[in-house]
Parts: sequence; C-alpha cells; structure tokens
Amino acid sequence: MNIEAIKNNILELINRAFAKSFFDIQEDFHLVMIADPSNWGNFSFECFPFTKKLELAPEKIAEILEKNIKDENSPILEKVEAMGPYLNFTIKNDILFATIIEESLRGENKKINHQRVMVEYLSPNTNKPLHLGHLRNGALGMAMANILQATGCKVVKANLVNDRGVHICKSMLAWQKWADGATPQSTNTKGDHFVGQWYIRYALEAEKDPNLEQEAQVMLQKWEQGDPETIKLWEMMNNWVYEGFKATYARFGLQFDALFYESQTYKLGKDIVEKGLKQGVFQKTEQGGVVAELPVEEFGLEQNGQPKKITLLREDGTSVYITQDLGAAVLKFQDYSLDQSIYVVGSEQNYHFRILFWLLEKLGYAWAKNCRHLSYGMVYLPEGKMKSREGKVVDADDLISQMENLAIKEIEKRNSEKNIGQEEISQRAAKIALSAIKFYLLRVGTEQDIHFNPQESLSFDGFTGPYCQYTYARAKSILRAAPKLEGQTFQYNLLGNEQELLLAQKLMAFEQAVSTAGETLNPSKIALYAYDLAKAFNQFYQKHSVLSTDNPQLVAARLGLVSATAIILRKSLNLLAIETLEEM
Repeated sequence: MNIEAIKNNILELINRAFAKSFFDIQEDFHLVMIADPSNWGNFSFECFPFTKKLELAPEKIAEILEKNIKDENSPILEKVEAMGPYLNFTIKNDILFATIIEESLRGENKKINHQRVMVEYLSPNTNKPLHLGHLRNGALGMAMANILQATGCKVVKANLVNDRGVHICKSMLAWQKWADGATPQSTNTKGDHFVGQWYIRYALEAEKDPNLEQEAQVMLQKWEQGDPETIKLWEMMNNWVYEGFKATYARFGLQFDALFYESQTYKLGKDIVEKGLKQGVFQKTEQGGVVAELPVEEFGLEQNGQPKKITLLREDGTSVYITQDLGAAVLKFQDYSLDQSIYVVGSEQNYHFRILFWLLEKLGYAWAKNCRHLSYGMVYLPEGKMKSREGKVVDADDLISQMENLAIKEIEKRNSEKNIGQEEISQRAAKIALSAIKFYLLRVGTEQDIHFNPQESLSFDGFTGPYCQYTYARAKSILRAAPKLEGQTFQYNLLGNEQELLLAQKLMAFEQAVSTAGETLNPSKIALYAYDLAKAFNQFYQKHSVLSTDNPQLVAARLGLVSATAIILRKSLNLLAIETLEEM
C-alpha cells in the first residue's frame, strides 16, 4: 500500500457513504492533509460545498457521513470524526508509519505529468559578468526544472544568450578605443570580468562625450551588415565572456540542455515581422520602421501611460529585443515540440512578456497560450538596487567566494576539536555556501523582492539552507551509529507519540508540496517544506532517544523514521539544486 492508495480508500468510503446517506452525488471529492495530526487526524473532508445541493447544514452532513463510514469498520482507519463542518480521518498508526517509511525507502516517484516543457533561464548579456540578480534567476531556473521533472515532465533547460545589440557594441567600442590590445590573459583577468570593465568604461566616457552613443549605433549597423572587422572583434570578445561564464555556471551548478543566441534568432524574428506586415498585424511607419498597434483597453494603456504602439524594427532596419524574442519563441516550439514554454525573467519585464505573448497570438501561433512568464522580484543590497553600468553590482563570483570564506570560519569554529583537513573543509564550505545562497533566494515567493543578507543566509539555525543540511547530517550520523538491522521485524505500532506523528505527517506531505510547487511555478513551496520537515525532525530528536531505548523493536522502528526523513530531506534539497553533506 502507498499514501495514494490510502487516500483513494478514504474517498471510496466517502462515496459509498454519500450514496447510502443521500444519493450518488457523482462529485470529485478531495481530501485535505491536516497540519496537526495529534489533535485532528491525518486527513479532512470539507462538507460546505454540498449544503445547497443537499439542503442541509454542513455540520449535519458531516454527522450523517460519520455514522455510515463507521458502520463499514474500515481496516485502515483508527477513527473517523465529525468536527463541525469537517469530517476528519485518523489512520491506524501501524499502517500510517509502515506506509510512509516503506514508501520512502523504496524511493517511489509518482509521475503525474507527461508534458514536454522548456524552462528558459539566466539569459546573460555578453558585455558583463553574472551578478547576484543572475544567481536568483539561475536558482529559480534550476529549481523549477528539477521540480517539473519530479512531476513527470520532460524538461529542457535552455539559455538564451544576449550576444548582440547596441549594449554589446558599447563594450566593443570601449575596448577598441582604450584597451591598447589588452586581453584577459595579458591582464590575468577572468574573461567576463575583463569585458565588463569596458562596458563600465563606456558608460563613464559617454557621460563626457554624447557622440559615443551614435558610434555604438553605427557599430551595430555594421555588425548586422556582416562587416568582417566588426564580426571578428565581436567573436573575440564574446569568446572571452563565454570562458568566464562557463566557470561560473560550473561553480553555481547551472546546467543547460539547449543554448540559443540572439545573434541567430534575430534574423528569424525579422522574417516573422515581415510575415506580420503581409498579414496586416504590423504596420510600417513613414520613417521606415515597423510597429504594432496595441489594444488600448486590453492593456489599460490610458491608465498606465504606456505607448500605444510597440516598435519591432527601428527606422535603420536594426531589430530590438522583442524582435529576437519572437524568433526565439518560434524556434523553441519548432525544434523541441514543446507543450509549454516558461520564461524565468525579472518582474521589470512583465509588460514586455505580456506584449510578446499577445503578438504571438495575433500572428496565429496556437501554442502562444502555453507560454508562461515566471516573474520574480529584485535583489537588493544595503546600497540599493544593483546598477551594472556604474559598476555598483554584487558580482556572482565574488559573492560565492565571500560566502565560502564565511562558511570556512563557521566550520572551523564548530569543529575546533576535530582534525579535519583543509581540503575537506573547503569542499564542505563550497556546498554550504551554495546552499546558503540558493535557499535564501528561493525561500520566499517569486514575486517578492529580496534584501540579501550573507550572515543570515549562512546561519545553522532558522529558515536557511545550512540548517536543513545540518539536520540531514544529524540524521545520517544517527544511522551511522545504529546497530545492523538485517532480519529485524519493524513494529511500527510502537510509534505514535506527538512528535513522531507530526514527523510522519510532514513526510506524507512531500508529494503534495512537489505538485503544488510545479503547478504554481513556485520553488518556495519546496524550501518551506524542507524547513518544516527539518524542524519536525529536530523536535522529535530533542524529545526522544533513537538509539538509547531498551526496546530494540522501538529502536528499529525509529531508525526507519530517521531513514525516511533523511531520504525525503535530501530529495527536497536536491530539487532546489542543493547538495547534502554527510557531516558538517
């Protein structure tokens, strides 16, 4: 038996009770998992929705159903009880613990979905290194891909690299004017950092010389015309950046199955714009540009003061962001036969994606309704919003290094009496640092802004990744110290105190947490679940001895509970792309 079978068994009981008490109501009944099983049971059934159809108070419906279900003497139920408008079900302890623990140990995966989904995330510009905002994007993208995969989806992790445009030309122009042939190798600088320095230099020089903006536009025109010298410079500087990106991807654990480049998609985007012109979806301006008229009422343009037209091609024929996004969207569905496409992009682009999806629908692409924008808030620092043009940015590499150094100090402080080698400390610190960053960036709803606090994120107590890692390590240390259990019969009926019941209830909630996180595109559901599970385990551990009790059967049963907790906690953290540690 598994948890799903238990739930289905209860739903069948409810169905039969309805048929016996009233009539075959032919409804899809749903159970709610109860947070506090010690007082209320494991599952609850709400009777409010049936008051109108049955012309009875919900409390009366619950009482009638309770009597008829009790008459069946279900072998899995300890108790069924009407509590106001709710009907609560308590599973027999031996069945509950046996099912939860053995299901966890078997490692069953309930695949409930078979869609082919692309999660596009990160989308860096090749004119600067990754920063803290990219880390939130990357953490969200990897977590969301893992969660959707856990629900049964075939997931394609994609990265659309912003490798062309006037912003790229600004770095190129600055290097051309002031670098005097310097390279990442000659300056011993990581490639993406090296190029980012020239983007900053451009911004500083442009404040003194407004003509630089026109020079950058001319360079973009040359690039789109295929000017060999411009293309050669572009390829050289982009390759420097890619080498830098590659190192940061590996360090933060970012993985991709597909890479798209705007330098390739913008041409397809131009073709799509031409198609839209012929269809009458887009219009040509007197100056030669191409625009789309936006529906004023649908977009609320009169209220929010947004322009009533969106530019798709500039007057000089060069493309804009939305042009290449049109091309990339078509390419994705064309090449990967997708059921759904998810864009992980900051909330400042909400309006952009609303227009993009509307344009795709107007162009007649039926799959446009299956495009979703996973919008997320900004990451703030004490200094305020990050501004890469001015160089006031928390660099991703620097932040990870800083967090590793803080983690090393914490490990050394906690293990001052143990002889741990420096290499082992460094390896632990790297995993703890990434756990701290990722968990802190994922623990709140995606729409919320974040004020990143390095010290708080690294705490081994509270709502943090290291706390969950530490709990896992504690569970594993208990198991390492445990006696061998080969041939041991597990007597799960010995379990059932308040802390054990709460821990079992948390373990039972794992699949629902994964399902909810997938449906809502919200990894914070998993972060909160992992924390709640860790907290429930620590409450159990502090109240009850696992190994010191005189009853070997109770030791075996509790070890089963510890094993199940370690397995589910590891799965939860892995969904967030966080690695566990056997020792902290």
